[in-house]
Amino acid sequence: MLSLIQKDDLNKYLEPSKLVDYNNPGIQGKARELAGDHGQAETAKAIYHFLRDEIDHSLDIGCGQVTCRASEVLKEGHGLCFAKSNLLAALLRFTEIPTGFCYQTLKHEDGFVLHGLNAVYLNGKWFRLDARGNVADVDAQFSMYQESLAFYPTEDGEKDYPYIFSKPDERILKIIGESKSPEEIMKTLPSVLNW
Repeated sequence: MLSLIQKDDLNKYLEPSKLVDYNNPGIQGKARELAGDHGQAETAKAIYHFLRDEIDHSLDIGCGQVTCRASEVLKEGHGLCFAKSNLLAALLRFTEIPTGFCYQTLKHEDGFVLHGLNAVYLNGKWFRLDARGNVADVDAQFSMYQESLAFYPTEDGEKDYPYIFSKPDERILKIIGESKSPEEIMKTLPSVLNW
């Protein structure tokens, strides 16, 4: 398993932002509903399963709409991996579970693109979660003990970055903001992470 590297002070992984907008009433209501009266680990599991199973990956459903902000992803019910990671972070941070952003370089069609996922801090340690959504060849699971992600870099040129960031990558956000469709985003994504 990859040794993860926390890039910022732990409190930074609890902060709201323009994209991780957990001050939004919809985010707060959904977080409270999913958390119920569970402890942090069960809350994290419930939120993860909601994201993975109930919020669609835009490309899986052929949706041409671009979403990014957590509240927008929740309202529309879909997003690319980066958008889904914003919503996962918002819901978890609202329940006081530190959550960060992680990346992988993966092969896509004729080249490589960055893939976004999250890291969550529970019981004194970080572990990664990928709420991309399961399909025929993807079977990501919630596990605090044995990582079970959507993808693992195995081909030449693919890479797993160990860094946990408190904010999403600015280059990716710029591309998402300027793109008119998820397909356009996929064609213009960077292939490597600058840190």
